[in-house]
Amino acid sequence: MAKGRKTWREKLADDKGLPRVVEITNKMSKRWGTGTVIIPAPREVNEIMRKVPRGKLITINQIRALLAQKHGASIGCPITTGIFAHIAARAAEEEAAEGKKDITPYWRTLKSGGELNEKYPGGVEAQAQRLREEGHIIEAKGKKVRVKDFERALVEV
Repeated sequence: MAKGRKTWREKLADDKGLPRVVEITNKMSKRWGTGTVIIPAPREVNEIMRKVPRGKLITINQIRALLAQKHGASIGCPITTGIFAHIAARAAEEEAAEGKKDITPYWRTLKSGGELNEKYPGGVEAQAQRLREEGHIIEAKGKKVRVKDFERALVEV
């Protein structure tokens, strides 16, 4: 039997030995300074995203800060945190396609600066639609699409 591709939910459930706190190496320190970085488990990112209530928002940087705090690290890894937010969004859409109502509200997770995430299912348009339905105002500035006054709706971290 041929091995099929993993579903997004399987990817979300595969911790791959994570979370792991590692030293920031020389190469990374130019960008991130010194100390330690937490490479989170996919489910940890999803867990934080799940808790954002209707009408509220969170940024990927807030998620990184929460992860760093939880694990006693200097920073949360920007790369893996972003990838795992994307996997959480895709897994939520798999669940929605099967009729599940209580899915991770990934559309409430923004990039830094309140920007919408083009990598989410349906792209910026779908995320903007869901956010408008929750009362947020979406504005485009050049190529960037963001939530107007997003800071007012951020969850407390």
